Amino acid sequence: MQVRSRHHLRNDEVRELEAALGSALGVELDADSYELVELADSPFDLVLVDGEPAVFYYEDEPFLTVRGANDHPPETGVVTVDAGAVSFVSNGADVMRPGIVDADDDIEPGDLVAIAEESHGKVLAVGRAETGGDDMVGESGKVVDSIHHVGDDLYAFTV
Repeated sequence: MQVRSRHHLRNDEVRELEAALGSALGVELDADSYELVELADSPFDLVLVDGEPAVFYYEDEPFLTVRGANDHPPETGVVTVDAGAVSFVSNGADVMRPGIVDADDDIEPGDLVAIAEESHGKVLAVGRAETGGDDMVGESGKVVDSIHHVGDDLYAFTV
C-alpha cells in the first residue's frame, strides 16, 4: 500500500472521529496523536492513533481496524463466529449464518461490524452487515460482506 499523503487531524476532526466510534462501538479512544494516512489505490484511509493503525475510513465511515478492535474491544456492533468459521473469516471469506453464534441485536443492515471468534473474543475481520443482528443466527445464507481481515494489506500496514 502506497501512502498518498499524511497529516495530523484537527481537533474538531478528532472529536468527530471519537464521537462516531463511541456511538457506533462504545469505544473510547484516549490518545495523544491522530494522523490521517491517505492510501493510493485503496478503498481505505487509515488513522494512526498514537502511531498505530487503529482506525480506518471505508466509504467515508470511520471504524476500528482489526488491530484497533483488538486493542480497543468494541462493546457493540460485534458478530461472533464459532471455531469452524475462524479459518474462513481470517482468510477474508464473507460470514454465513451457520457460523454465527451471536450478534448484537442493534446491528442494522449496512452497518460496519467487527467479527470476533467465540473462544477468546479476538476480532478477525470487519465487514458490512447485509441483515439486522436479530436475523444473523440461522441455518443458511450470507449475512456479512468481509471488507478487512487478519493478514490483508491493511492489517499488514506499517509506518
